[in-house]
Amino acid sequence: MTTTTIKLKQLSAALVLCGLIGCDGDVNTNSDFTAVDPTEPVSDWQLVWSDEFEGNSIDLRKWTFEVDCRGGGNEEQQCYTDSPDNAFVSDGTLKIVALPAEEAAAKPYTSARLNTKNQGDWRYGRIEVRAKMPYGQGSWPAIWMMPTDSVYGGWPKSGEIDIVEAVNLKVADEDGTIESRVHGTLHYGRDWPNNVYSGKAYTLPNGANPADGFHTYAIEWEEGEIRWYVDGYLYQTQMASQLRFNSRGEVVGLRHRGWFAEYYNQITGALETQYNNAPFDQRFHLILNLAVGGNWPENVNNGGIDADAFANGQVFEIDYVRVYQCASNPKTGKGCATVRAGYKDENTLVTGMAPIPSPPSTGIPQNLTIFANGTTNPSWPAWDCCGGSTPQLVEDNERGNVYEFLVGASPTVNGFISRSAFTSSPAAFDASPILETGAIRFDMKVVSMPNNPSADWLFKVESNENTTFAELPLDASVEGMMPVSGQWQTYTFSLQMLADMGLDPSAIDVIMVFPAWGAGEGAVYLLDNVEISGADQSFPELVIFDNEQNLDWPMWDCCGGSTPLEVMDDEQGLVAEFQIGAAPTVMGFIGRAPLGGGNPFDASALLHEGVVQFDLKVVNAPANPDAVWKFKIESDNTATEVELDLAAGNGGQNPVTGQWQTYTFSLQALSDAGLDLSAIDVIMVFPAWGTGEGAVYRMNQVRIYNPNAAGSNLVLFGNSVHADWSIWDCCGGSTPTVEVDDEKGPSAQFVIGSQPTVMGFLANEGVSFDATALLANGAVSFDLKIVDLPNNPAAPWLFKIESVGAATAVELPLIEGGDAPVAGQWQRYSFPLQRLFDAGLDISAINVLMVFPAWGEGDGAVYRMTNVEISNN
Repeated sequence: MTTTTIKLKQLSAALVLCGLIGCDGDVNTNSDFTAVDPTEPVSDWQLVWSDEFEGNSIDLRKWTFEVDCRGGGNEEQQCYTDSPDNAFVSDGTLKIVALPAEEAAAKPYTSARLNTKNQGDWRYGRIEVRAKMPYGQGSWPAIWMMPTDSVYGGWPKSGEIDIVEAVNLKVADEDGTIESRVHGTLHYGRDWPNNVYSGKAYTLPNGANPADGFHTYAIEWEEGEIRWYVDGYLYQTQMASQLRFNSRGEVVGLRHRGWFAEYYNQITGALETQYNNAPFDQRFHLILNLAVGGNWPENVNNGGIDADAFANGQVFEIDYVRVYQCASNPKTGKGCATVRAGYKDENTLVTGMAPIPSPPSTGIPQNLTIFANGTTNPSWPAWDCCGGSTPQLVEDNERGNVYEFLVGASPTVNGFISRSAFTSSPAAFDASPILETGAIRFDMKVVSMPNNPSADWLFKVESNENTTFAELPLDASVEGMMPVSGQWQTYTFSLQMLADMGLDPSAIDVIMVFPAWGAGEGAVYLLDNVEISGADQSFPELVIFDNEQNLDWPMWDCCGGSTPLEVMDDEQGLVAEFQIGAAPTVMGFIGRAPLGGGNPFDASALLHEGVVQFDLKVVNAPANPDAVWKFKIESDNTATEVELDLAAGNGGQNPVTGQWQTYTFSLQALSDAGLDLSAIDVIMVFPAWGTGEGAVYRMNQVRIYNPNAAGSNLVLFGNSVHADWSIWDCCGGSTPTVEVDDEKGPSAQFVIGSQPTVMGFLANEGVSFDATALLANGAVSFDLKIVDLPNNPAAPWLFKIESVGAATAVELPLIEGGDAPVAGQWQRYSFPLQRLFDAGLDISAINVLMVFPAWGEGDGAVYRMTNVEISNN
């Protein structure tokens, strides 16, 4: 039931179907009545309040009559009275009776509504009511709870708990379906009309109807969790929302989407969304009532109110009301739960309506193409919201394949959507880095105008599961025009304008173009070149040596007279090798003419996020054991230069002989130290001047770039394993090797013996990969070849990926990423990062990637992997 007094003149189809208050909308629950014995008495709760209705009058020390004709805020058709005709106690039960009113009365019916406010108020516990429901079209009995103190604001911000409601019981609709459902619901969130609710319907077993006899309805309410029961069977669980964090402690979403609260911070005065136990962490009181008609019952089943059903009155009969407190922990209500196996499974745990927090922006400008050149984006399918059509690719004489949308008799909106209910790889788009320069653009051609020629055409965009949106006429675009039939037209909507209207640009997931709701019948229109884009911004990248040298940046011995060489390294393939003799020298790479290409590298655009990065392996240490290794970088023909200890680029670690190590120097730090980033022309690594004799060392993957830029990928194994990662046998004691495959060249080979194990790639201590920037379009991909199948050829193959410390992990059947593996054949597998993120992986700190036959079933397996990468598709 509701406490809002705002009257609604018209309801959308969705509201008509559900009603504003107390509606459910979920399918009925499948029941397992062997799970709980409802005849067992409650034994782990302490009775603290009850009314058994044994006397001959209503106990006014417990109950207060509400007397009004306001219609409960739902356009109900009764006046609530304190007349004994409408509520009385007899034969051990409370009767609430709905009756026809006298002629000329304010409402056509009378009934009663009783509450326990300030006479029975509780926070946490078990509330149990045994009752027999009324029936007939227009009947609406309810047992529910409202906050006593409303500390978070007016309805529904301080919450509402509907223990049980039913409408139109025993009514047979035109299909012969007899209404027999009861509903349990929570209401919460923002002020009306942006209020939300979540709940479930439940059907008694064996065709029983709640109006034919007494049944026990209960909730168990503890801190952060509420459970609903009918006759002892737990059919629904709702929980507070649980935030999801990445490795940096940033909120990236919800581990569970449950209820939420929105209220003003008493310190800052800011309106905040809270993902905690609020609002269901305060005192609530109980309400019993029988409404007649209203927005919900009058708009479902047969519609309206059946006067004959109420001619002799309808009776809502309550046998008892009992309230229990959990004696083991009254403060939280925890410790007394009556639960069964699976009470938090997908059939029982309700997904709430909390707004999903936007992940922190990567800050990296990116563009999104939703549809162009006849190519669809699988993360953004074309969509008809409510009309039942399926948008089609059709041939246009001017454009080739384009998307066609139509509007039939059913009101609808059309467009493109990226949500989990519509695609297996949803990818909400973060447009915040291009807010100032970006826009949503599309081309549109109307083939047939709506039957109503005056219908307005609208554009709408939503973000984060419709947490925010912006809607405006098409002629509010930059071009300022409405559609002209038979003509392609371009529409551009500034992201800044949309944000000013309230859109959160960080998680855009729906784009719609449509004639105004209910006015579009007959419209047929085409869309093409649908994109979200900003001013082009690319990050420069200089690759100096990556298994081959950049001829504009040759290897260089400043002063020792040697010629650095390209040599084959067992781990990294072709690399640069430097040797220092008796003559003091410095060595590295030079882009300065006449030795190099004479085109200094301008890294200015990389200032804030760019790095100089390279892999180094010391083959022979200098003869002087105290030699200090140095890194030096120069610009503009030595106009500026910075020299640092090499260890500063690897967390203070000096080179370890025989081991590849990665060194990273921030361009911001180098700039702060005086380097002119606009004309870098020398990079050097060397033992300190005059101390390097005898040193032999190798370098590879030498580059200046933005590691966080879109498209900055991680290659775990190309022709060699990445310097920061190793090929790894978790538990079997073997050492995976690099083998040369006839087709693929160097590849990582894994062999499983009798010891159960998992295998794959493991990051070095303190190393992980942040794939956040790749979330929208990225994937974990690899080539796999099974040389020998396991001794058990039916062993399932699995893919698993983890974040640091196994804080989060996702394991999937390998075939979710490609075809079933075939012995002797290279096959490509790909797992979208969005899919892994949605399954719970913290993609900001990936440090383990595994492929293996199921634990204990892999004996005898030999397999190879290469082209292992985390990258944009």
